[in-house]
Amino acid sequence: MTNIDPTVAKVLDKDRSKDEDEDEDTLLEELESDTAALGAFREKRMQQLHDEFHRARVMKSLSHGAYTPSTNEREVLTHTTTSKFSIVHFFHKDFNRCKIMDSHLEVLARKHFDTKFTSIDVEKAPFLVERLKVRVLPCVIAFVDGKSVDRIEGFAELGNTDGFSTKMLELRLLACGVLVREKVDEDAEGVGGSEEKKAESDDDGDDWD
Repeated sequence: MTNIDPTVAKVLDKDRSKDEDEDEDTLLEELESDTAALGAFREKRMQQLHDEFHRARVMKSLSHGAYTPSTNEREVLTHTTTSKFSIVHFFHKDFNRCKIMDSHLEVLARKHFDTKFTSIDVEKAPFLVERLKVRVLPCVIAFVDGKSVDRIEGFAELGNTDGFSTKMLELRLLACGVLVREKVDEDAEGVGGSEEKKAESDDDGDDWD
């Protein structure tokens, strides 16, 4: 996880979905108004926020910060080889659990701009499906420096329920190092986690082959 001051992280990771164009000055003012930032490390925190804000702009200019579907295998290879951290969701358009996974990954992509998120229909990726031995869908594969480091197949590791929370998925991906730090507020994530959705399922995922 990134070595970043907790106060800076709190300001950076605050949900700004309603005002994505908020400028750096506003962020700096918010940090400066935080009483916790008025101590000995105030200047260090301000500089760190400035650096992180600049880095976020650079990453977003490279299409980070969004869940971008790939239309062919070449695009997937480009994403995984040009980004230090990347996540690829192999899905089938007719599988409901793949749609559920999409909804969670879309939330995570907006928050974790250090990581490139993409997806591809398995019918458009026969070479990668065979090469990576994709057998159960949804299949989410994590890449670090272009190498596959972990995968999530079906929902077995996510409570084996369609109602798993985005926070649970985030923690699972943090464990393999493809995400930088926790950013999801479990109380306000808006996806999954409801009692109505937490009924257990009998299967772990959809067999592909």
